[in-house]
Amino acid sequence: MRRILSVAALLLVASSAGAVRITELNGRHVHLYQSKHDGAGFGWTKNNSLSYHNGPVIHQAKAVSIFWGSPTTWGTATAPSSLTQAVTGFFAQFGATPQYNVITPYYDIGGSVQRGLPSTYWIDNSTPPQNVSDATIQSEVIRAVASLGADPNTVYEVFLPPTSYASYGSATSCGGPNLQFCAYHSDFRYGSTDLKYASMPYPSCNGCRWSGWTDAQNFEHFATHETREAVTDPDGNAWYDRQGNEADDKCAWSPAPFLVNGYGYQYEWSNLDGGCVQGR
Repeated sequence: MRRILSVAALLLVASSAGAVRITELNGRHVHLYQSKHDGAGFGWTKNNSLSYHNGPVIHQAKAVSIFWGSPTTWGTATAPSSLTQAVTGFFAQFGATPQYNVITPYYDIGGSVQRGLPSTYWIDNSTPPQNVSDATIQSEVIRAVASLGADPNTVYEVFLPPTSYASYGSATSCGGPNLQFCAYHSDFRYGSTDLKYASMPYPSCNGCRWSGWTDAQNFEHFATHETREAVTDPDGNAWYDRQGNEADDKCAWSPAPFLVNGYGYQYEWSNLDGGCVQGR
């Protein structure tokens, strides 16, 4: 994602790639995945591979899907909805797919990213606000962590209902007054643990939907993007190119997202191939 040093904690600057990267005054990075009208990948540029910048990757990652909102959308802990089952089914198989294996060449001083992505989910049937800020997303992650435990190797992904939208500063997701992004990932310190998380607002507008896809498949598309980036660049200081774009940014929206076994994915940048690939 385009590397930007902000002069204010919530300064947003759009890029021509598939994401916007914000560096807050405290050094924390937030990475907004732009809507398809605002950003598209350019991953066939072979002379612009990702470089390693000495930060950590997550060697053996896990994922927790946090479904926040009414049983009408998510069901309950004992009776999840069909949408919840579709998204959890995606995560259950994602770590064994070629679409996840493609990130295993990325490494840090302790070794490479490994295959496998153990996953679970947590349903919170309380009502989120209509405008869900980044601080509110972090608070919801903390509520889940109180039940599930805090793990620095887990990506906590907060899925919002269609009655809410996500915001970061003046930028919003579908349903908000200033559509600029479809999802984002970041991290924050909780006690002694560096928690990785993603905001996953409902893909309820054309700017965040792929034509003909279900709500579940559109969620899966963004989960692919945010999970792989959270694993390969969790703190914003590991793998990105000289323009600040992470691996999924370089292939965002173009080439076209695709389906495998009914699940939604996007292409991923491969340094080995010098371009965007479906898997490895």
